[in-house]
Amino acid sequence: MGKPKPQSSSPTGGSKIAKEEAESRYFPGWTMLGIAAAAQFMSAPGQSYSVAAFKEPMREALAVSETDYSLAYGLATIISGILLPFVGKLVDRLGARRLLPTIAFLLGGGCFCMSRADGLIGVYLGFGLIRPLGQGALTLVATWLVGEWFEVRRGFATALSGIGGALSVMSIPLLNNWVISEYGWRTGWVVLGFLVWGIVVLPSIIFVRDRPEELGLHPDGIEPPEGDESLDENGNRKISGWPVSRVMRDLTFWKLLAVPATSGMVGTGLIFHQVSLLGSRGVPVSWALGLISLQAMVATLAALGAGWLTDRFPNRYLLSGSMFVLSGATLLVLLLPVPELALIYAVMLGLHGSIMRSTGTVVWLNYYGRAHQGAVRGVAFSVMILASAVGPLPFALAVDWLDSYNTALLAFVTVPLLAGAVVVTAKPPEPDATRLGPAPIR
Repeated sequence: MGKPKPQSSSPTGGSKIAKEEAESRYFPGWTMLGIAAAAQFMSAPGQSYSVAAFKEPMREALAVSETDYSLAYGLATIISGILLPFVGKLVDRLGARRLLPTIAFLLGGGCFCMSRADGLIGVYLGFGLIRPLGQGALTLVATWLVGEWFEVRRGFATALSGIGGALSVMSIPLLNNWVISEYGWRTGWVVLGFLVWGIVVLPSIIFVRDRPEELGLHPDGIEPPEGDESLDENGNRKISGWPVSRVMRDLTFWKLLAVPATSGMVGTGLIFHQVSLLGSRGVPVSWALGLISLQAMVATLAALGAGWLTDRFPNRYLLSGSMFVLSGATLLVLLLPVPELALIYAVMLGLHGSIMRSTGTVVWLNYYGRAHQGAVRGVAFSVMILASAVGPLPFALAVDWLDSYNTALLAFVTVPLLAGAVVVTAKPPEPDATRLGPAPIR
């Protein structure tokens, strides 16, 4: 047996050695981040960009009308939004180690259910599984996991894991189109189901741990200084935060909520009608579709910068900036003098998306703590999803009643400006007995 290492004679020498050794070890939070990114990548079966490839083949094969198919999808979206607060409370109680593989397993099963659909009831049942599980629950639990393992670098880590979602936008539709064209839409759903199981379920079972404290570690892998009042008697970080019932009585929460609600409504409306909307401005169909990939690419490239800014500047200013960018993008479409400027429109939407994936995800945790972050985020995500279900409607009504998108565009220029003006006043709550420990810049 080797001799123990001599301790420093300095009263703080031992703690310095322990800190250096802890920081030199591999931090498991990076593994959690990778699994969270994989989960966001494989949330695709429940996301609009993936479902779009199946729409026409399924409708034709099952003799389902456009209206019925859209109603099934819309109802599943509403169910997803309603269930998210309950999923948030559940992950706070059970943790990601249990929920992440469970949700991924059920999502894979939902894909197999879609592959066996033989009529409208099967479509309703399939959407009722993949939409709440993929779009909602899997994404929420993945971001919860990153929030537990990172604090100082929370914005950067969240943006890094969000790249999984951006890569999914760029690759999964291409995969779906190829599989459907070669082997049919039923096989396409089966392939997605196996991918979810292989990429998310098994790694989650083997590697996921809910919090660094379970392994005797601290968020970011950084040892806190001696005498830190945020530590308990065992030297572990106190996991504290506001309960969701109190959060919902805080005016700041509702100011912050204006941002995801606006982003969900305006962003979804623009993307849902992108082909016809840009087409009315002289943009060819191929360009309009290609701009969706460009938007995702810009969001991916800008993600790390947005995460870096999130960790260093007040979150409310970044969120306000994202609203002004969204308003500017909408104004550009309203006034679009030449089709080529649609490229700038896509870039602006990509920048907006990068801020929402980083700042818009971690702000709830930065303001209200870790203890109930799932419940708080669940409410915020729920509002965003419900707003996204409403987003396409103003454009449809404007075209049907006024034969032009201009009225809806003008409204969607104004709403983000109002949200940006409101959120800039959303100062962080003062720390108190329910929120201990040093808070990051926000």
